[in-house]
Amino acid sequence: MARLRHILRADQFDRFFLDRMEALTNRIRMVRKSTKGAIWLKSLFPDRAGMLYFKQASTRTRVSFQRALQMLGVDIIKILDATTSSEIKGESDWDSIRTQSSYVDVIVMRVNDKGFAARMAEHLDGTPRPVPVINGGSGPDEHPTQALLDDYTLRRSFKEYGGIDGMTIALVGDLKRGRTVRSLAQLMQHYKDVKLLLVSPPEFAMETDIIEFLEDKAIAYQITDEFDLAVEEADAVYLTRIQKEHDAGGESGGVDVSRFCFTERHLKILKPQGIVMHPLPRVEELDYRCDADPRVKIWRQERNGMFVRTALLYRIMSEQKLEKKWKGELPKHMQDPLWVLPEME
Repeated sequence: MARLRHILRADQFDRFFLDRMEALTNRIRMVRKSTKGAIWLKSLFPDRAGMLYFKQASTRTRVSFQRALQMLGVDIIKILDATTSSEIKGESDWDSIRTQSSYVDVIVMRVNDKGFAARMAEHLDGTPRPVPVINGGSGPDEHPTQALLDDYTLRRSFKEYGGIDGMTIALVGDLKRGRTVRSLAQLMQHYKDVKLLLVSPPEFAMETDIIEFLEDKAIAYQITDEFDLAVEEADAVYLTRIQKEHDAGGESGGVDVSRFCFTERHLKILKPQGIVMHPLPRVEELDYRCDADPRVKIWRQERNGMFVRTALLYRIMSEQKLEKKWKGELPKHMQDPLWVLPEME
């Protein structure tokens, strides 16, 4: 994957991309540890601007993207409520996005509308100024940058055990409407001998499109509602909350999810080298009293998101800058070096 015009789906990423993202993210973390490094990062893109177009409630995704843009010296414009834009006057989504593309160099969007980011990206590609679109979450469909930070967290957590290859990962909770687990499941095609335990109430089982994907890619999986057994078997337990915001008629209220909650009791049956992850926000599915256990990685996972998104934005805007210089497609010899931070001056 050489070109990074838009970031829309997890299946865009290949193993080369994931490896380079890990290396670039690690380098950015190291550089930013010093004051000199932090100042240098902020000097990279002073002529760039980014739009945060968030019509769906968000904390971690929005704030981590905001910090990522700030760390690279990018000016930020925000629309966090459609009632503050001309959409309240009847302006179409397309006219609103096209307007924003006139002012910024990248648009990060999060909406409660499946496929919205992909549609807007396609429209923008037909304009004289096709700025990159990053999907920050589209309804119950996809969350590709969350998948990237989850992949990075898994890699760091299992580095001394050989990485993600051969691991068993339990995806737990609302698998039907949880976009984070849908995107993460797709990334597992790039690793060897991974097994997914799909743990949920029957009402919130994984949708058939992901099941068909796993079968097509020969990714081992097991559908189960035996949470305790899954915790015992898994190397990583990835918890999700019930996505009540996607209820069509209050159906979540009729499902007992109490037996899919991770408590202090489960710390005793989790493997010594096992880890617990959660994309947050959490409700009752992960007891707060578990947070002190070093195997619970949720706060590292959250902070990793800021650095992964910084690396992603660095890569996209570096390509933009060079494309402008070369007036079109980059020469092949220019593509791979974009994954490497230049030396500080």
